[in-house]
Amino acid sequence: MHYFSLNNKSHKVSFEKAVVAGLAPDRGLYFPETITPLPHSFFANIENLSQEEIAFEAIKQFVGDEIPETELKRIIADTLCFDFPCVPIEDNVFSLELFHGPTMAFKDVGGRFMSRCLAYFNRDKDIKNAVLVATSGDTGGAVASGFLGVKGVEVIILYPSGKVSDIQERQLTTLGQNIKALQVDGVFDDCQDMVKQAFLDQSLKHLNLTSANSINIARWLPQMFYIFFAYQQLKKHNKPIILSCPSGNFGNICAGIMAKRLGLPIAHFVAATNANDTVPRFLERGNYDPKPSIATISNAMDVGNPSNFVRIQELYHNDLTEFEKDFTSYSFTDTETEIAIKDIYSRTKYIAEPHGAVGYLGLKKEMIKKPNSIGIFLETAHPIKFLDTVEPLLNLKLPIPKQIESVLGKEKVSTKIKTYEEFRAFLHR
Repeated sequence: MHYFSLNNKSHKVSFEKAVVAGLAPDRGLYFPETITPLPHSFFANIENLSQEEIAFEAIKQFVGDEIPETELKRIIADTLCFDFPCVPIEDNVFSLELFHGPTMAFKDVGGRFMSRCLAYFNRDKDIKNAVLVATSGDTGGAVASGFLGVKGVEVIILYPSGKVSDIQERQLTTLGQNIKALQVDGVFDDCQDMVKQAFLDQSLKHLNLTSANSINIARWLPQMFYIFFAYQQLKKHNKPIILSCPSGNFGNICAGIMAKRLGLPIAHFVAATNANDTVPRFLERGNYDPKPSIATISNAMDVGNPSNFVRIQELYHNDLTEFEKDFTSYSFTDTETEIAIKDIYSRTKYIAEPHGAVGYLGLKKEMIKKPNSIGIFLETAHPIKFLDTVEPLLNLKLPIPKQIESVLGKEKVSTKIKTYEEFRAFLHR
C-alpha cells in the first residue's frame, strides 16, 4: 500500500514512511492510494467474528506487508483492550460508548495503535522520534498514555492554556518519563499550526518529527474499528443506520466514511459541531471559510479549521452533490448542549457529557427526516472529564473511575510558550 499527499498526488510513500513522517513535506495529509471494499461475506458473517478479527480485516490492506500478520494481530489485540458497547438510550437511539479505555476517551484506540506501530518500526533501529501532538482536550492524554515508556520516542504535547478541563490537563501533564507538555497562550488552532510548521522547519529535521494527531494515518485509520463494532451490535435491527459524530478535527466521521468505502452499510453521516461551525457553513453556503476557534463547553471540538475535512472531500472526489447525499452537518450552542444533557438525564437517567450531547442533538435532528432509521451517536469521553459542567447541570456527584483516580493529586508539570520561536527553542533544548 502506498500513500499520496493530498497536496501532490505524485508524492507517494509507504505505510511506514507515512506513519513516521506524519505529514507530507508539502504539508499535505497522506491518503491511501487504493481502497478495496471488503467481500460481502465479511458483512454477512460479521456477528460471528471477534472484534480483533473485524479490526484485522478492516486495517490489513492499509498496512500491507510492512508489518507481519502475526505482529499486526498482536498490535490490534493490545489496542482493543476494552469494550465498545452500544447502549440503548431511547427507541432506535444508541450511544456508542468509546470511553472505557485507559484515559476514558475514544482516542485511546488511535493512540495505542499508532504507538505500537511506531515501536515496531523502531525495533531494530538506533533512532529516536519526537512525536508532536496538538490537543484540544482528549488527544493529549490518550497519546501520552499510549506512548508512555515506548523506547526511542519522546512525546511533546501542545495544549491551549485554560481551554482544557482539569482532568484532561492532569492526564497529559502528570505522567513524566518521555512525556512533555507545553501550555500554549492561544487556542487549539495555534497549537495545530505550530505542529504543522515544525514539520516544515529544516532546522528540526534531525529530530525525526512525527505527529500523533489524526493527521497521522496510524491515528486516523483505526478509528474505523469501533464503527464496524457498532454495526456488528446493531445489524440485527435490520434498519438503515445514521451515525452522528461530535466533530472537531473530523477524524471520527472521516473514519466512518472510510468504513463505508470498505462496504460498511452506514446510510447517513451527521457531523454535529458546536459553535465552531466551519463545515455547516460550508454546506449551507458552498464556500470553505475557516475562522479562529471559539471556546465552548465541548472543548475537544473547538477547532476552527478541521484537518480531516480535506480527506472527506477526497473520499467523495470533491463532488459536493454526492457528498450531500451521505452527509449532513449541524451546529449547536452551549445552551442547547446543556439543555440536551439535562433532557437526556431527566427522561432516561443516562449521563451524557457535552460532546456526546452535541452528537445526540445532531442525530435527533436528522432522524426527523429519516424516521424509519436507527441512530448511533458517539459518546467520545466519560462524563467525569467534564464534571465542572455535568455535575451542576444534573445536580449530582459523579463517582471517580479508577482510571482518573490515578492522576488526581499528582503535580501538573508543563512549560508555558506563546510563539513558534519558543516552541522551536524547546525542541532544540
